[in-house]
Amino acid sequence: MKQRYQDILYWPVYAIFAVLSWLPMWFLYGLSNVLYYVTYYIIRYRRKVVRDNIEKAFTEKNLKELRKIEKGFYRYFTDYVVETIKLMHISEKEMRSRMEFVNSELLDSYTQQGRSVILLMGHYGNWEWTTSLPLWCTTNEHIVTRCIYSPLHNTWFDRLFLRLRGRFGMAGIPKQRTLRELVQYSKEGKASITLFLSDQSPDWTSIHHHTTFLGRKTAVITGYETIARKLDMVLMYLDVEIVKRGHFRATFRLLEDNLADTPQYDSVDRYIEAFEQTIRRAPHAWLWSHRRWKYTPDNK
Repeated sequence: MKQRYQDILYWPVYAIFAVLSWLPMWFLYGLSNVLYYVTYYIIRYRRKVVRDNIEKAFTEKNLKELRKIEKGFYRYFTDYVVETIKLMHISEKEMRSRMEFVNSELLDSYTQQGRSVILLMGHYGNWEWTTSLPLWCTTNEHIVTRCIYSPLHNTWFDRLFLRLRGRFGMAGIPKQRTLRELVQYSKEGKASITLFLSDQSPDWTSIHHHTTFLGRKTAVITGYETIARKLDMVLMYLDVEIVKRGHFRATFRLLEDNLADTPQYDSVDRYIEAFEQTIRRAPHAWLWSHRRWKYTPDNK
């Protein structure tokens, strides 16, 4: 009954998204410009959280520089919204021209040996567009490409995002089933490529490690390293750059291919360090609106 009610309630929203997704990007970016002013100046969406995060992350910057990052974030965020809507009907050709993957031969070199790979990245650039990865890597029936996601409370939007992320062959795995499914792939002899968005706060009961991130002691997710150790998987970082508006470049960078010989959480620290460098290169394009520092060593 609840699902039927949501389908009826959100059908107009879906219809609007569907119509917008057929429009050219120049029109959608014009719409994004309008959304920016509404979101930043009128709605003031999560302005306090965004401002607090940015000010604490860049204590060396003056007020003018901080506000530039803040406004840049909102411009980027509304671009992300219209780009994600476009994902409903964007062609394979246009997606390949806008979301480029570099050094994919590194990824292929491991999967062709039967090694499974965990790709780490954060909520940076347009992470939804990175689900077009199967267009760039060598795939066959023995290689599965998946992304880990947290199911949304709103089941209608949850189904919508699963559909968007699966446009080019990247299926989703609910985070609660991650280990179970990756173990199953291993038993079946399938090499897997699994994308983890690993820049959010871990659950209170899952905090096992703190590191320094953007100048602050930060509780970080470590589950991907535990899984990679258990299944002898390769860890890589997907380093995303903004080439220009609506164009991104993602580069595969090896973190570790032999975790058995490394100290626990060493690869976690190296991932966090690499991701911080990405943010500092163009800080406006990170998702500053989420509460990244909910848990600190003092309140754990």
